[in-house]
Amino acid sequence: MKKQAVVIGAGLAGMSAAIRLAGDGYNVTMLEQNGNVGGKLNQRSGQGFTFDTGPSILTMPWVLEQLFTSVHRRLDDYLEIERIEPQWRTFFEDGTQLDVKGDLPGMLEEFKKVSDQADFVELFSYSKKMYDLCLDSFYKYSLEDLKDLKKYHTMSELLKMDPLNTVASGTKKHLNNKYLEQLFNYMVMYVGSNPYEAPAVFNQMIYVQMGLGIYYVKGGMYNIARAMKTVLDELRVTVHVNTPVERVVTEGKRAVGVEAKDGTFYPADVVVSNLEVIPTYQRLVADKKGPKQAKKLNQSFVPSVSGLVLLLGVNREYKDLKHHNFFFSDDPEREFAQMFKDGVPPEDPTIYVGVSSKSDASQAPEGKDNLFVLTHVPPLTKQGGETDWDAYREVVLDKLERMGVTDLREAIEFEYRFTPEDLQSLYGPNGGSIYGVAADRKKNGGFKIPSKSDLYEGLYFVGGSTHPGGGVPMVTLSGQLTADLIQKHENPVKA
Repeated sequence: MKKQAVVIGAGLAGMSAAIRLAGDGYNVTMLEQNGNVGGKLNQRSGQGFTFDTGPSILTMPWVLEQLFTSVHRRLDDYLEIERIEPQWRTFFEDGTQLDVKGDLPGMLEEFKKVSDQADFVELFSYSKKMYDLCLDSFYKYSLEDLKDLKKYHTMSELLKMDPLNTVASGTKKHLNNKYLEQLFNYMVMYVGSNPYEAPAVFNQMIYVQMGLGIYYVKGGMYNIARAMKTVLDELRVTVHVNTPVERVVTEGKRAVGVEAKDGTFYPADVVVSNLEVIPTYQRLVADKKGPKQAKKLNQSFVPSVSGLVLLLGVNREYKDLKHHNFFFSDDPEREFAQMFKDGVPPEDPTIYVGVSSKSDASQAPEGKDNLFVLTHVPPLTKQGGETDWDAYREVVLDKLERMGVTDLREAIEFEYRFTPEDLQSLYGPNGGSIYGVAADRKKNGGFKIPSKSDLYEGLYFVGGSTHPGGGVPMVTLSGQLTADLIQKHENPVKA
């Protein structure tokens, strides 16, 4: 008889885990509180405009390929993925513009606009070495701490991960150029962390983007969720939407199932929570141990940044914008200090503007653009009081208009907004966090919360608060690595 697995939440990590568990012989049931799958990867449409409401940049597509291959499927049969060039267009307050390109000669030529001295080739090599090392550990196993990491690396290899530096001090060693440092430091925001606090090993993001490339999914990033749902259906996984969970049911030291808010009990040999670890312990573990464990974890694993998201359908095309655009702050150290230390939205934020209609005409009416505008702000747990998001919207629009997106207010035909409060309400992350847990060299060494519960046997976690972290490839990989962990500890019988 097949073992039973219940997955709480149908975000990418939960769906990834469910696919793998079904492939490993489990009878899988998923419970999702919202009306559709995908979690923060969602989609919204209006007046002919279509927007991905969450992730808009895809890196490391091999993670998706690996997932589909694990259940004997080809990703290409479900998704059309294309590489984006130039990768980013960056705008600086003094008028400087740089295009980030995937080809080395083009990138070196672009950098000459701001520096003849910066050693990008050496930086790229430094980044690639870190990535290659992580393929043998970080991306292969569900790691808990440095002790785990040491199982897979020699001391010489660990030193190549530059453990004494942060992301920012690592880039400074190789570049010593304010424009290029700011550009490359910002890549760690793929996982929602502060470059002045995150371990330098995260500089591998430079190679991940520029060596492996960044990609777009034709028809919108939400098609990743649709493709996973198709595979779940083919594997006969039961997915219940509009089914919020009341609690994880335990007997002694073991999780034995899940109770939905409507009172239905779903028995399980294994429970996997795609809700972040800390909120799971706070809200879904009924006894006193849960909140106590959450409080303990909160000391080392603080939530990543949240965000203000504006979806803007505009009645014109902005020719200077590419598919991905970054409008940088004038003082990045002050920006990150306000966000991570002071707990206030930055006075001069870096703003990301994604315009998928530049690559996919189906996303906006002819002659118009769909602007996905993201500004990172502190999580609600860090903010001292309520933020006036109407006023902060004006800060964002003022900056964009000042830096070249002219007459933006007059061009808006369609608008929708997500605040940190909305993100927390819809998806339940700690403080409305977008990327799970922030990597901090001093607090957690860049590690995440263990994917196997310390309190209960049979209880596991996936998503941005667990290894390997936030972002589309990382959370998708977390589902696969947690499935490996379950296979190791629970020994299911193959179907």
